[in-house]
Amino acid sequence: MAGLAVDRPWWDRLEWSVRVDVIRWRARASVVETGAGVRGDGVAAATTIVNAKVFDGTKSPGWTSVRFADGLITQCSAAPAARAGDEVIDAGGGTVLPGLIDAHVHLVPGALAQSLTFGVTTVLDMFSPPGLVARAREQAGSRPDVADVRSSGVGATAPGGHPSMMYAPFPTLTAADQAGQFVAERIAEGSDYLKIISGTGGLWPSLDSATIRALVTSAHARGLLVVAHVSSTAGVEEVVSAGVDVVAHVPADAELDPALVERMAGAGIAVGPTLATIENTLGEPGGAAVAADPRLAEALGDGWARRLTSGAPGWPGREMPPYSRAEDNVRRLAAAGVTLLAGTDAPNPGTVFGASLHRELELLVRCGISPAQALAAATAGPARVFGLTDRGRVAAGHRADLVLVSGDPLTDITATRAIERVWRAGTACDRRAFVASAAEAEQLDAFDARVARVVAAVRERWSSLGPRRAP
Repeated sequence: MAGLAVDRPWWDRLEWSVRVDVIRWRARASVVETGAGVRGDGVAAATTIVNAKVFDGTKSPGWTSVRFADGLITQCSAAPAARAGDEVIDAGGGTVLPGLIDAHVHLVPGALAQSLTFGVTTVLDMFSPPGLVARAREQAGSRPDVADVRSSGVGATAPGGHPSMMYAPFPTLTAADQAGQFVAERIAEGSDYLKIISGTGGLWPSLDSATIRALVTSAHARGLLVVAHVSSTAGVEEVVSAGVDVVAHVPADAELDPALVERMAGAGIAVGPTLATIENTLGEPGGAAVAADPRLAEALGDGWARRLTSGAPGWPGREMPPYSRAEDNVRRLAAAGVTLLAGTDAPNPGTVFGASLHRELELLVRCGISPAQALAAATAGPARVFGLTDRGRVAAGHRADLVLVSGDPLTDITATRAIERVWRAGTACDRRAFVASAAEAEQLDAFDARVARVVAAVRERWSSLGPRRAP
């Protein structure tokens, strides 16, 4: 890695034989993975949901029945689709949704299992160490009781840049001529897309604009989508000018310039606002709101409820921008027709895997988009943007990643929280299995350690910069 500023972390020495052959995994149709039920002769049975409303990822097509077998949806119809021998699920007028996709998480142990508990059947990881990603891929490829995962692996940032406080040491860049090698090494590690950190306007050292442009060019030349973290409106301008595909986070330091928003819409750049994290960072009690909803609390457990209600970490002596400005910027993006993606940035303080995505949907609707548009931001939208052509829709031939909720989230978006059943590739999820498990205990320890590192690093950084007023 000549020319790159690199320390060799422990995870680089892990054996990569645990990586999953995704194509082979998709081709398998074993009973363990499809889990739709088994007849006495050992042949997998089908499952048919009847008496339902169906949201297909973009709209309600008038179907009342969905049938699936061998991990795939086989029929959607207005009339009951059940056949002899099927397991029949009476939805009782509830709504069938595509499995939800959280378009922004960071992996910790237990993340995939907890996500599935709340109807999130796929997570998109936006920066995690290769060893942790490898273990998550192995779990997703061999177990039906966890969400599926895609990952950027290690993102591109400057030495000492965000998120060094959580993951260092890891490979970094100092100049544009290192971009090609950095991208090649991420591809060799199995990254599904490239994450770039623009620290412009933030607390930490940042890549310069020339290096960001070189990374985008190199990634696109190798067929990778590019996601860019931003901390400010100036950062948005920087990464949009570089030609990225997705902007992660909506800034709150200032209003987004209307001309910039129009450029984003015209270029087809998507934005994942991650309001569920931003509201907590800016002092709003978003975590407490999640824990207070009994529809979510029943599957959270006491450990997570306590952490969500403890409040976001305080920053003595710091004036923060108003959270309302973040929502105003989302309104501007939506009004211009920019594609919005629902993501949580879990496990930041005040968020939790799975449950916080339902909070994100509520906040998106509060910004003025319709419930159908919010649901699309967590299903068909991220599937299209990230090339997940086999999911995100309720349609024949797609994966049987499905969520059945009572009520109608097209009229009340919070109805997504009233989960009755979850299927991942046709396998029913036991929503009670994660709470109080060894996996949850490991996850809570990892979360606490991460929060402590972040809080300490941010306070140290702010103390070195001196008082700072809110913009």
